[in-house]
Amino acid sequence: MQQTFYKYQGTGNDFVMIDNRQQNFDKNDTKQVAFMCDRRFGIGADGLILLENHPEYDFKMVYYNADGNESSMCGNGGRCLVAFAQQLGVISDKAVFEAVDGLHHATIKDGIVKLQMVDVDTIETYENYVFLNTGSPHHVQFEDQIQAFDIKKEGAKIRYGAPYNEAGANVNFVKKISENTFRVRTYERGVEDETLSCGTGATAVAIAMHAMGEVNTNHVKLSVEGGELEVCFDTQNGEYKNVWLIGPATFVFKGSI
Repeated sequence: MQQTFYKYQGTGNDFVMIDNRQQNFDKNDTKQVAFMCDRRFGIGADGLILLENHPEYDFKMVYYNADGNESSMCGNGGRCLVAFAQQLGVISDKAVFEAVDGLHHATIKDGIVKLQMVDVDTIETYENYVFLNTGSPHHVQFEDQIQAFDIKKEGAKIRYGAPYNEAGANVNFVKKISENTFRVRTYERGVEDETLSCGTGATAVAIAMHAMGEVNTNHVKLSVEGGELEVCFDTQNGEYKNVWLIGPATFVFKGSI
């Protein structure tokens, strides 16, 4: 069967997009998803995303990691899906959609997508790291030698180690660049490697840095391998609400496989 697809990227985090409003895609075929995401034998992507109809909202997001398994929320994927929905004519400049972690609001203007993320009310602080869930679980720790650091090797150790074990966590290494700017490199579970960008990871780093007192402003800039992201939020009594992930979402190409 021939499958039409679209390729999008958000600060280097790339995705295969499929319009599944007619329910023609076999969502149980994990091998097919993994094949399409394979960079040598397939299309190549960090994940695959289905855009589906929703009875109440603009659309539904179904996200698969590159290993073929359906996964937790992907922030950059959500932003790219908003751009894809606009390309399909499903939305104009605003969207409300459902993802695995609940309802999301978004706006798109001049290729910049602003995506509302989930509220965060629990931040676990340990001696050398912080753990929080921004739609996906994230480990955040400082690394001064971030440019020369072996992200894949060291990230895998943490991702599979205690206390995360089999469930795993995404691992973010952070270096402070200026008062409200941080350099971030992320090891993503499901991809099992470093990605050029991670939206839920950037969101987690911004909130973690604020919670740790490393930044006083509620608007944080993140320099990732694939570009620049911004995160803004409101905070009250240790809770982070009205959290927005902001950055570009770019159409790359359309094809069939």
